[in-house]
Amino acid sequence: ELASPDQTAFDEQEAQDEAQEGEFRELRLKAVVSLVAAALGMIISMPVMGWIAVGRMAAGTGRGEAAGAAEALGAAGLEGHAATRAADPFMRWSHEVIDPWLEGVFPSLYRIDPQILLYALLALTLGIMAWAGRHFYTRAWAAFRHHAADMNTLVAVGTGAAFLFSLFATFFPDFFLARGVNPDVYYEAVLFIVALILVGNMFEARAKRQTSRALRKLVDLQPATARVVRDGQELEVPAEEVTHGDVVLVRPGERIPVDGEVVHGASAVDESMLTGESLPVEKSVGDDVIGGTINRTGAFRITATKLGGDSMLAQIVRLMRDAQGSRAPIQRLVDRVTGVFVPVVISLAIATFVVWYVAAPGAALLIPAVAASVAVLIIACPCAMGLAVPTAVMVSTGRGAEAGILIKGGEALQRARDVGTVVLDKTGTVTEGRPAVTDIVMAPESGVGEDRMLALAASLEASSEHPLAEAIVRYVDERGIGRFIAESFDSVTGRGAMGVVDGSALLIGNERLMADWATDVEPLRAVADELAERGRTPMYVAVDGRLTGAIAVADPIKASSREAIRRMHRMGLDVVMLTGDNRRTADAVAREAGIDRVVAEVLPEGKVEEVRRLQELGQVVAMVGDGINDAPALAQADVGIAIGTGTDIAAEAGDVVLMRGDLRGVPSAIHLSRQTLRTMKQNLFWAFVYNTLGIPIAAGILYPAFGLLLSPILASAAMAFSSVSVVTNSLRLRTVRLT
Repeated sequence: ELASPDQTAFDEQEAQDEAQEGEFRELRLKAVVSLVAAALGMIISMPVMGWIAVGRMAAGTGRGEAAGAAEALGAAGLEGHAATRAADPFMRWSHEVIDPWLEGVFPSLYRIDPQILLYALLALTLGIMAWAGRHFYTRAWAAFRHHAADMNTLVAVGTGAAFLFSLFATFFPDFFLARGVNPDVYYEAVLFIVALILVGNMFEARAKRQTSRALRKLVDLQPATARVVRDGQELEVPAEEVTHGDVVLVRPGERIPVDGEVVHGASAVDESMLTGESLPVEKSVGDDVIGGTINRTGAFRITATKLGGDSMLAQIVRLMRDAQGSRAPIQRLVDRVTGVFVPVVISLAIATFVVWYVAAPGAALLIPAVAASVAVLIIACPCAMGLAVPTAVMVSTGRGAEAGILIKGGEALQRARDVGTVVLDKTGTVTEGRPAVTDIVMAPESGVGEDRMLALAASLEASSEHPLAEAIVRYVDERGIGRFIAESFDSVTGRGAMGVVDGSALLIGNERLMADWATDVEPLRAVADELAERGRTPMYVAVDGRLTGAIAVADPIKASSREAIRRMHRMGLDVVMLTGDNRRTADAVAREAGIDRVVAEVLPEGKVEEVRRLQELGQVVAMVGDGINDAPALAQADVGIAIGTGTDIAAEAGDVVLMRGDLRGVPSAIHLSRQTLRTMKQNLFWAFVYNTLGIPIAAGILYPAFGLLLSPILASAAMAFSSVSVVTNSLRLRTVRLT
């Protein structure tokens, strides 16, 4: 069913959750009813099997009336058959333990005409197959019509063969008796097979519900109502009725209802559910906030900017849902193997029947031949193989989302495992991406105090749009130093700015600007050179023609970058920084951050070429960036990792999005990928080993040496257990440490 174009990601996810919940409830009901029916069928089958075992002479013949038939059957060569039934551990236990106990507890059951019990067993089995197991047969038929075979084919053929054999034995017993073969029925086996496979499917559906818990938590973050200000009045309206540009009031302790920009007030916002960052983030006028996050301290007002399906929360929900439904490349190998495996298993089941049948004196082993071939079909059902990869992808992407790492599907998840080189953009990735004042140096005998110099500088730079000017203004405002109104302002390209502030002539810029106005910078030259070597940009300040001091501005390295790069090195990754910045600044940042190699002064197309060059050297490359100019390189890389606090274009181009804007997410994502691929391989290994060992045991390889056979009931139990074990192993990914 296609989603309505009017549905938001929240509506689609809620519909998917309801569908998964409905699937789980339906499978649980069918599994419980089938198990009860199987237990009832086993109880009914006990007197029926006893009746058949001592000789079915005519309709209505009871156990006590058929004593003489045993000798006749023995003369017909049935001793081998009886021994074969005794070799089945489940059947032996049933006859030795359950049968005497049942006869003591329900003696009246053994006085009912066995023929009536046989027909009741037939009706019960047919009802369960038609209701609880119907999808096995419809899906197998659909696959057959498309000239394909899958796990449903094995279940349908196995249970169908057992049922048809039992049906023939029920209505035409003389055909078997005339050939010296007991007309055994396997209705209880069919019931248990269907029931146990449904139990396995139920656990699979339950696992799907659990793997979607991160998505459900995200959907639950969306508040139902919002408090908007319209025509001077506060109104509480449904969140979906908020329109673009509405002013929304958010109080302490409330969830922010929509994405927006703070227009009044300030607070600390808890963004941990979306970014994994445990510390609240300070928000003030001009800062963006995300719908669904929690306002912790102060009240503020925001202007709604992104609504409905365009909101950050909705995009994350959509991204995660698509990722969990995607397929890892390793799944294609599994599909090819399964496509060959099913026909091979059917051939092995036929071969098993033939070997058992021709090995018996006369036709005495016809019944165990059927049982062994059905057991082969059931135990070989590749359910575990089918679950090995998708369950790991679902759990892993959910675990990543909880840590603020959004992985766009199984392919990206698998490729990240092989990454050997991580290429980092500098600005906004390794560094904060926002220049800040780092050093204030006063000239000897400047005659002007530090606060006065900063006030004059900020007052002049307030007229500039240059990032370095913005850093000075922001620094002065944060320190609470008052500003003046500039009387004049002139920008000198490539040099700085000049003007008049509070009656003083002011110069701010590099050495060339100072030289133009005959201002000697020698008293601060050594300090300025040292700052430049450390990756800072020093700007001289002269007041009324006299050198007053210097203000150094730099894009500071993020506090988390050094730790992230150390973790990458411990994981054996090469780290390269790729930037359009000048060589001296780039080298200084690389030294401070601990980066191996720097490629500086490259344009966006140069970034793509560098990534391609590394790939041509045989390296699997992950590119990490946040800006529009990084998008082509993100797309070229084997794995593009976008910083979520950057541009939408970069996020779209990336295979992985780090919601925190924290480089520590890079080694975490690669570690999660490695753990996931390890889990997938473990799942596939045990699924293949299970089938490799299980098929010959089911076929009877242990019978000649140990006198042991595997009944179809035990085969179905083992098959269900293998599926549950694969799902359980995948669920361990929920506990992977990513820090």
